[in-house]
Amino acid sequence: MSTSTLEDRNIALAKEYFIRGDAQRPDLLDLFHADFELYFPKFGIGRGPESFLQMASGFAGDLEAIEHDFTQYNFIATGPYVVVEGTTRGRMKGKAWSAGETPGGRFCNVFEFRDGLIARVHVHLDPDYLGEDEARFRWGRAGRVW
Repeated sequence: MSTSTLEDRNIALAKEYFIRGDAQRPDLLDLFHADFELYFPKFGIGRGPESFLQMASGFAGDLEAIEHDFTQYNFIATGPYVVVEGTTRGRMKGKAWSAGETPGGRFCNVFEFRDGLIARVHVHLDPDYLGEDEARFRWGRAGRVW
């Protein structure tokens, strides 16, 4: 019988966050501590589990699908923290993105856990999943590996 460490349990909880989020499951909020804090670019800081729904509402009508394939992710865990570096693929407004093939889709999340729940997640990414902000491709797109 194996016993999991705190870090193993926190990594498992971070993976469950991605699974429930991708499936748009309402029980995603059950993973969040009552004092939950969220940071997402262009959204800012949200407090409380419902702040995740407020952030997600900004994608309403545009985001058709998103997938986090965490089998290829880097999970770095220490104490109550897990840092996750990964990629996404999905579809927005009828157009697809896939990290490694298109400009969007790479991210880094910093999780903090308390009482067996997610107390904080700060998401670091470029929210221009489709690469539509041409003016800010300062080095051009030709020949780049995404």
